[in-house]
Order: sequence, then C-alpha cells, then structure tokens
Amino acid sequence: MIVGLTGGIGAGKSAVAARLAEHGALVVDADVVAREVVAPGTEGLAAVVAAFGSGVLADDGSLDRQRLGALIFADDEARARLNAIVHPLVSQRSAELAADAPHEAVVVHDVTLLVENALAPAYDVVVVVLADENVRIQRLRDTRGMREDEARARMAAQTTDDQRRAVADAVLDNSGTLADLHRQVDDLWRDRLAPAAR
Repeated sequence: MIVGLTGGIGAGKSAVAARLAEHGALVVDADVVAREVVAPGTEGLAAVVAAFGSGVLADDGSLDRQRLGALIFADDEARARLNAIVHPLVSQRSAELAADAPHEAVVVHDVTLLVENALAPAYDVVVVVLADENVRIQRLRDTRGMREDEARARMAAQTTDDQRRAVADAVLDNSGTLADLHRQVDDLWRDRLAPAAR
C-alpha cells in the first residue's frame, strides 16, 4: 500500500509520520530526500547554484536553506524554478527508496507539496493533516523560531486546506494534543492501512 501524507507547514505531518513508523510503516520523507539531492557535490546543488547564484551557499559550500527560502517564498517564479530542479530528483530518489520495501509494506510518502504538484493520483490513500491556523503559527514560533509574519508568509505560499481536503481520503485534525493526534493515527492504521496492506 502506498500512502501520500501531506499537510501545511506547522500542521504536524512529521508527528503523524513518526507514529505511522511506530506501527511499522516505511516512511519516505520528501524533505529529507530533498536535502539529500542538494547535498554538497551533487548535481542538484550545482543546478540550484546555476539558477540562483552562489549567494545561496553557506560558507562550508552547503546550501543555505534559510537564504534560499527567503528568495523563493517571496517570488512565485523563483519557487517554480527551484521546484523544477528539485522535484524530479526527489521523485526519482523517493521511488528508489520505496522500491526497496517489502511487497506487503505500508509505504508512506511524506510530501509537503503533494497537492501543489498534483500527486494525489499516485497514491492508494491520501492522508491530510490539518490544524487551526493560530495553532500552526504558535508551533512555528516555538519550534522554528519564526516570527508571526514569516510563518504567515510560508503558509500563504502553500495551497489551502480546502484544496488539501479535496484530495484527501482521510483527514487528521491536529489542533489538539499529541495524544489526540496519536489516537486518530492509531485508528487510521487499524481500520484502513493495516488491513489493506495484508
């Protein structure tokens, strides 16, 4: 079974992925893969530098994600240019990782831009994690040190919750406690994912 997991920044996608992994799912995290494909020495990093200049590099030659983020979140065209470089590389590497999973495995693809890139048809089940906007902003302030205006800009650059709901087979509400979220994930695993994998 191939699961697409998505949600806006600060919604709690990572917490859902971690809980699914505890149940035995193989999680392929697109953010982790995205870092891998632009690591120093990769073709991906070379392409990003060619497109955006050496100003996006840190002193050690690695990608300065914060500097690049400041560029792309303020500019739709720049974001589209970056996506055109990185997303094919991420898709290829994610497919390689998933191909190594046993046939009966539940493979969860943790993909922030699942809706934006029209990837829903590629999955057997699409799980969307939602949370109240103010809860998400507070989380981003607490966990990433973002100012409120930065958090709102990042959220505005992503698709809407209504657009996410439109492709969802299952919606998890993460506006409450972690225990509340875990109960929803456990129910999803028991009722929908584990039986289908068997």
